[in-house]
Amino acid sequence: MKITDLELIPADKYLFLKIHTDEGITGIGEVGIWGYLDAAAAVIEKVKKYLIGENPMKTEHIWQFLYRCLYFRGSVIMSALSAVDIALWDIKGKYLNVPVYELLGGQCRDRVRTYAPVFRYTADEMAEGCRELKEKGFTAARLIIPDLSAPMTMKEPVIYAKKVETEIEKVRRCREAVGSGFDLCIEVHRSMTAAEAVSFVKGVEPCFPYFVEDPIAPDNAKAMAQVAGAASVPITTGERAVNLQEMEELITVGGARYVRPDVCALGGLTVAKKAAAIAEMHYVGIVPHNPLGPVSTAACLQLDACIPNFAIQEFPSFNMDGKEDGMIKEPLLVEDGHILIPDRPGIGIELVDDIRQRFPAKPRDLTAVIAYDGSVLDR
Repeated sequence: MKITDLELIPADKYLFLKIHTDEGITGIGEVGIWGYLDAAAAVIEKVKKYLIGENPMKTEHIWQFLYRCLYFRGSVIMSALSAVDIALWDIKGKYLNVPVYELLGGQCRDRVRTYAPVFRYTADEMAEGCRELKEKGFTAARLIIPDLSAPMTMKEPVIYAKKVETEIEKVRRCREAVGSGFDLCIEVHRSMTAAEAVSFVKGVEPCFPYFVEDPIAPDNAKAMAQVAGAASVPITTGERAVNLQEMEELITVGGARYVRPDVCALGGLTVAKKAAAIAEMHYVGIVPHNPLGPVSTAACLQLDACIPNFAIQEFPSFNMDGKEDGMIKEPLLVEDGHILIPDRPGIGIELVDDIRQRFPAKPRDLTAVIAYDGSVLDR
């Protein structure tokens, strides 16, 4: 079997890749670097000349070639490589007529516990959102601490005490709303300084959150470890890691009790499985990052199915209102806050044939928060 073509498929705010073979088997992947899809597309176009004519079953060899062929690496390169890798595993599973998880060690579970987002930002609204998710059968919620609906330009300075107290109160109200039989996954979204983060994680200790995600910008693993060591609340991070070494350093310095490999950014299923093994050695759980489309979700499910240290899966935002379920021929099944792992060959899904027409491309704009004094902040 030989690769005959690589087809880029932009749809809505996502970029999918379809790899064709001379036996009629195709595989699909997805690009992770959602802010720079055009750059990742250029990388895929560049490697196409090498991939055409190659045997798609040589997943590890192809991964190593694309990773080592030039001196330059980084997020754009790795997101392109991730899309290729996922598509190749999809082809391999279809060729052998088994789900990908069978090729990665076999099935450990048949369903995946998830936590769904609460896209509300006041304490009252967030508490109500948690109650609604609990009524729908979910057992965990993602609380997004910064107000992502707020204007991108701030008009007032941030007052330390007020900010920390306000954010702690959101978590407290949510815990009161759902009781102890429900997990709170707190997404700080890199919106705090190290000093704010330490006070915050100490303040939410009585609420027993499942974890606090990215309390500070994740660029410095040692700084994250300092925050992690300040309280008993588990810290999770790792979604921006773009190689196995970054993930290993984060784990070994104690920066997280749960790590968040992004299969569409870290290097695909090939690397995500290795990252899970490193985490397993250190008793660190896996919470796969999943902010993208249905191919990302399907790939995450294959990883979740075959690793012993899986913890919980970020529920796909595309699935929350059901509109983007139309991107795939057979929607993923959700029961009582769990996604059922499909047992179809490959990664278990297929994109609809008219996806470009039904979901015209809508690339995301570049954005940043501008503080009241004109400086630039993380969001």
